[in-house]
Amino acid sequence: MTDPVDPPDSNLPDSTSPSEPAARRDRLGKLRFHARRAAHRKTRQVGRISRVSMRYAVFMCGAGGVALFSMVFAYIAEVALRWNAKLTTATPWLAFVMLPFGLAALRWLTIRLAPQARGSGIPQVIAAVTLPPAGVAQTVLVSFRQSMWKVLLTAGALLAGASVGREGPSVQVGAAAMLAWGQWCQQKLRFRIGFHPSSLIAAGAAGGLAAAFNTPLAGVVFAIEELGRGTAVRWDRLVLSGVLTAGFLSLAVLGNNPYFSVKVPMLVLHDVWGPVLLCAVVNGVMGGLFAKLLIRGVPGLVPSAWRGWTTAHPVWVAFLCGLVVAAVGWATAGATFGTGYEQASGLINGEPHSTLWFGVAKFVATVVSYFAGIPGGIFTPSLAIGAGIGANIADFVTHFMSGMAEPRVLALVSMAAFLAAATQAPITASVIVMEMTRTQDLTIYLLAASLLASFLSRQFNPHPFYHHMGHAFRREAMAIARKEIAT
Repeated sequence: MTDPVDPPDSNLPDSTSPSEPAARRDRLGKLRFHARRAAHRKTRQVGRISRVSMRYAVFMCGAGGVALFSMVFAYIAEVALRWNAKLTTATPWLAFVMLPFGLAALRWLTIRLAPQARGSGIPQVIAAVTLPPAGVAQTVLVSFRQSMWKVLLTAGALLAGASVGREGPSVQVGAAAMLAWGQWCQQKLRFRIGFHPSSLIAAGAAGGLAAAFNTPLAGVVFAIEELGRGTAVRWDRLVLSGVLTAGFLSLAVLGNNPYFSVKVPMLVLHDVWGPVLLCAVVNGVMGGLFAKLLIRGVPGLVPSAWRGWTTAHPVWVAFLCGLVVAAVGWATAGATFGTGYEQASGLINGEPHSTLWFGVAKFVATVVSYFAGIPGGIFTPSLAIGAGIGANIADFVTHFMSGMAEPRVLALVSMAAFLAAATQAPITASVIVMEMTRTQDLTIYLLAASLLASFLSRQFNPHPFYHHMGHAFRREAMAIARKEIAT
């Protein structure tokens, strides 16, 4: 006996003898051809399944890293806020030292070490998603080294008492971490499985937001409404899977605890629509002005004769901004220092606040802190501003309008309305407030107020704040890339 020549077809009869009929030889040849073709198709199918599984596995590991970074960042920020509260409570005048010199030092460090880390971080991510993939400009905006500096500098801003948040920076940090992970896998592990840089950036950014707020669904909506606007990552299932993984890992580690805990269920009356629409109108106007001021910056507000000086001396501008923020904080007994989380949480739980005009004061402190040009977001401060404005509207409704509306409902609705007006992302604003407070029964009010507020904001500021600033960062990154290529 001799071994068969073709193992895959060894169970087929050998008919190579010239004495056999030609029809039988043709039929057996076709059988061998189809057997080889079926084996090849099965091999390709197994390879395709392995490739898709590997892509998902690598994305899930990267999303886990993003969630870890967000949780560590949150811990560092909380420590900084506690230290600031202890210092300013024990010695209130210390704010006039910490804020001017602290913001000036942070501005100087930002210029020297991480110029692309200033501000929120979301505009940089939006710009990076629209840039050519794997280019110098894209890497500049979501650099992992600069994102690490952003963590430290944002924590320094919270320690000094600036009115900034950590959620926007978490977006840029998550995008940089995910992009660095994907590039490392492709370069070091030789995983040729088709990572697209824009998908990595979008997944990391939205995953960072989901982990920061403990809101997986809001992260998905953010990826679709903000990062996916006009780009190819809008309906990428891989991106959305990474976002959900980061959010659910945060829930698994920290527990299914809402970002804002509503201790007593809210009473929603049928005649609440009037006050809710009033909240939408007021917050739509205030949010539109808020975004317009942030876009114009200090050069757009000072007299034309001073614009050259403000541009040439950014550190001195930050020092003066620190003095203003310190004065506002001293006038409000420290209520405007930091993110405003405690004040917003108290208002939606019906706890009275000693500062009547907390919303307006927080508005001023946040705008001036942003003018300093330091790393820090506007997400949580915007929620605090909206809660303060909602408390003022509740007082107005109680004294001057017929009917009764629970102040906590108006504070909650105003949080979503002001955030929607500031960012012009109404779906994200309503979903994120609903999910972070676990108030699903108020979703229709949150959505209606957010949509109306966003529409009114667009009358003051036609271009969304994040995307307007993203265009500026895009031009800046392209200029840096052209300079590097030229040298």
